[in-house]
Amino acid sequence: MRKQIGMGAAVVATAALLAACSSDPEPAETTDSSAEPTTEESTGAIDASGQTLTIWTDAERQDAIQTVADTFEAETGATVEIVQKNFEDLRNDFIAQVPTGEGPDITVGAHDWLGALVEAGVVNTVDLAGVEDDFEEVAVDAFTYDGQLYGLPYATEAIALIQNADLVGDTAPTTWDEMIEMSVEAGFEDRPFILFTNGTSGDGYSAYPLQTSFGAPVFVQDESGSYTSEVGMGGEAGEAFAQFLYDNGQAGTGYFSDTIDYDTSSELFASGESPFILQGPWMPFFDAGDMNLVVSPMVSAGGETAAPFVGVQGFYVSAQSQNTLLANDFLTNYMATEDAQRALYEADPRLPALTALAEEFSSDPITAGFVESASQGVPMPSIPEMGNVWDLWNAAEIQLITGTSDDPAGTWSAMVEELEASIG
Repeated sequence: MRKQIGMGAAVVATAALLAACSSDPEPAETTDSSAEPTTEESTGAIDASGQTLTIWTDAERQDAIQTVADTFEAETGATVEIVQKNFEDLRNDFIAQVPTGEGPDITVGAHDWLGALVEAGVVNTVDLAGVEDDFEEVAVDAFTYDGQLYGLPYATEAIALIQNADLVGDTAPTTWDEMIEMSVEAGFEDRPFILFTNGTSGDGYSAYPLQTSFGAPVFVQDESGSYTSEVGMGGEAGEAFAQFLYDNGQAGTGYFSDTIDYDTSSELFASGESPFILQGPWMPFFDAGDMNLVVSPMVSAGGETAAPFVGVQGFYVSAQSQNTLLANDFLTNYMATEDAQRALYEADPRLPALTALAEEFSSDPITAGFVESASQGVPMPSIPEMGNVWDLWNAAEIQLITGTSDDPAGTWSAMVEELEASIG
């Protein structure tokens, strides 16, 4: 798992309870004990005696979920069985075991599993009881597939522009030209900016904010936020981005190259050899905490919003659960409380998905920068077609960066055509 700085609370608290929880009757004014409200009437908790919820989680989040489960058991009479698994095994085991009846009622998971889970028929929709507007829109969109919500989000993560304030000051640039100008004035003509390219393999993920600033999304989203299978990075917008990569690659300014892998990018920035880098809170230079850093959304190179991919963590409900209502009650009324989500944050710090808590934690300027970047981002596509994208996309970008191709528009258009053919 990527390193995280201790800042973004993994939080999806919803302050609202279900209607039953906000309409408790007033106790009758009498000494007759039979007229006293029952526990269910007093707390809004349902009576789930004899029912069992099974939850899969990884080791990092197990204790936080167990604490919530203890409260849930005490208030509802249900039994919660928590099974610890390696995070890397959760998705495949869920897909394999749910159809057999051996899977859990609930599992922790990443949003980009959603396409595979829906296609396998193993995940159910989730009812957030009308509190979707309390969450960051990108977090809800991430768990939305074909207009249906399939998960309870609680945390997000995204890359952002990170600058060394000791080298270029603490004012964040807002455009590509402004960023380059700041770097050049500070004496960094040769390396004003680091774009992580994953070496010769290419890295469309890291370059995506620059691509979206040209209006060239990898896939088109519909009005519900769901991704369609329509490729969105073709045409004039995509070709303009391709020209930008070529112009700033090894045949042009030389700002981008195929020699920047993860370790190299970290070392160059940490050693002060470049004042700007586009990366996330998992970078190792955050661990020491001795750099004077400013974090802000990535600048636009193409005139539109630079939208990074956003990863979202949350909870799924099994399509074969015999306790669907109970599982939804556990998520909406227990896991979606502020206390529960703070516990998850302490276990595995990530940016909050609940807007109010994102704003609360943004009192820290580093956190604020990553929160703002994620808020203008888009979910990593979870549709199956995304699996066809990476190799073609990355290869085309490396050709442009290295100058292997001297026809940026043609190279990009050929990539888009091959991608469209591969997904039918």
